[in-house]
Amino acid sequence: MIFKEGENMFYVSEIKTDAPEAFKTPLQQKVYQVLAELKIPYKRVDTDEAITMEDCVQINAKLDMDMVKTLFLCNKKKTLFYLFITTDKKPFDTKKFCEALEIPRVSFAPQELFEEILGTKIGAATIYSVLDDWDKTIQVIFDQEVADSEYYGCSDGTTTGYMKVKTEDILSKILPYSRHKYKVIGI
Repeated sequence: MIFKEGENMFYVSEIKTDAPEAFKTPLQQKVYQVLAELKIPYKRVDTDEAITMEDCVQINAKLDMDMVKTLFLCNKKKTLFYLFITTDKKPFDTKKFCEALEIPRVSFAPQELFEEILGTKIGAATIYSVLDDWDKTIQVIFDQEVADSEYYGCSDGTTTGYMKVKTEDILSKILPYSRHKYKVIGI
């Protein structure tokens, strides 16, 4: 299916419930291996490269959910890292985020750390990066609205694969599997 947005054409496949035939990144392969191992059902679509939340509008419509916004943040020294998962409609407020966690100021992590720490490129930040973070470098923080949602929409570790899973499966299966704890904040 191709959606027209102004002059732009954006491809979104039909919904699939199985893994891709070929994997584009090691993280993407790990995502589908772990979902199968934990018997977590999902729906997914293949797309043109999606980088911004605006690109996700058609993906949301196809999967009947709202894609989360996953921000990769760090402290000034680049020694503490946060994966903040919030709604696509909320602008990020650094001050409120830091106050909620009682931490000093944070900023967006630099591009080179995306691949090094998350195993993704910019635009593909995903909760699934914790699957390769056995040192627990990443602190996972959920916006209360996301934690309370029935469904969780996110990248599969690429900018061309997006999926819908139950939020409860992320919180009670994926994060414990990766040995990551998480915090929920309301901002």
